[in-house]
Amino acid sequence: MLRTIILLLVAVMIIPIASFYLSAPLSAEQMTILKTSCYIMLGISIFCFVLSEITQNMSQVDKLWSIKPIIYAWYITYAFHWDPRMILMSVLVTLWGARLTYNFGRRGGYSIKFWEGMEDYRWEVLRQEPALKGRFRFMLFNFFFISLYQNALVWLFTLPILFTANGMGNGINIYDIICSVLIIGFIITETIADQQQFDYQTEKYRKIAAKEPLEGNYAKGFIDTGLWGKMRHPNYASEQAIWIVFYFFSVAATGAWFNWSGAGAVLLIILFHSSADFSEGISAKKYPLYKEYIKNVPRFIPKLF
Repeated sequence: MLRTIILLLVAVMIIPIASFYLSAPLSAEQMTILKTSCYIMLGISIFCFVLSEITQNMSQVDKLWSIKPIIYAWYITYAFHWDPRMILMSVLVTLWGARLTYNFGRRGGYSIKFWEGMEDYRWEVLRQEPALKGRFRFMLFNFFFISLYQNALVWLFTLPILFTANGMGNGINIYDIICSVLIIGFIITETIADQQQFDYQTEKYRKIAAKEPLEGNYAKGFIDTGLWGKMRHPNYASEQAIWIVFYFFSVAATGAWFNWSGAGAVLLIILFHSSADFSEGISAKKYPLYKEYIKNVPRFIPKLF
């Protein structure tokens, strides 16, 4: 796990910087907005770090994950005088964020005391990693990975909206419409997957609380029906697809198939691959039948035949 974390930290430094200098230079206005949004991201990172250290709840970044892209998108849209394509992109980001915020909230992620709420179970598992044991070591991990890396990643995968400024005046085209339909489709898919997971876990824990026997699929301990019977992480797959398609708005605006704003989507794919490895390792230890599930069901891309 430590090697994965180091890889992610190196990637977040190398990939965006390399892609930035290999692409067309930004205008003075784009550079100003990029710097301002970067300062916002750094401020949020410091806030999350300080609050998580005070409360020892490492899910402060998780609470804001679905909210920050909405802020970045609408700020950039405002700064570029409400360009129609940027408005479209910001509306889609808002739909994505509202859905994800609702799903996180109903699982106990938020509290009236905003610094409280559920902490992701994986942070506690990582606290027990030999390389991260100890308050000081985990504090460094919190600063560089949990607070700084994850906040930088969210900022980066929202930045295709900034690159579309290079195509301002071109107007919304058929490719923008296709991207919009795809993103809405993936949001719907993610909603269905999360609802299936929520229903399964709610019923499983109701049975446990009522001391009822866990039978059938509930005896396994994990969901493997519905979308979860087609792929092991339909929610992760949809999430990655949303931000990959979001990048293609920059292609629709400019005609440039490869540009620096795709760095965030690449880093997100790396993160989800690593996160799935880690989560599945925990599940395989916890549930005896999970290894069979891994063998029989694809991770992100369902079998078509």
